[in-house]
Amino acid sequence: MTNTLTKSIYLRAAPAKVWEYLTQPEKLATWFHKPTMALAEGEDYEKFGADSGNKMVWGHVTRMIPFTDLDYTFNIAPLGGVETTVSWRLSKVAGGTKLDLTHAGLPDGAEAFGLTLALDDGWDAHFGKLRTSANE
Repeated sequence: MTNTLTKSIYLRAAPAKVWEYLTQPEKLATWFHKPTMALAEGEDYEKFGADSGNKMVWGHVTRMIPFTDLDYTFNIAPLGGVETTVSWRLSKVAGGTKLDLTHAGLPDGAEAFGLTLALDDGWDAHFGKLRTSANE
């Protein structure tokens, strides 16, 4: 068994603009961690802390359908080598975009629950920054 986080937010921006905030280094840096290059299907990625410059997240982009679907593996040091997956779904809605996140494959059990809580809180904080950036 594994834990899965699911979240949805609404943004006052078209799916094409939200897509840029999920895939382009300068846009990602405004709300998450900055990759060394734009995300591309079939390619590995690394994302670095805006302030620290430390490698924060790394993985492999497994699927990209522009403006609707983005999937990649997601690794961070606290996962201790456990590879998780992040899936984004963008849906056009009146006035903007509904953005759905699924972060799957998180370790379960009492010992790992603190990590799930930290990731849950982290995604919420990042979404707050995304709202500010993408809604401008």
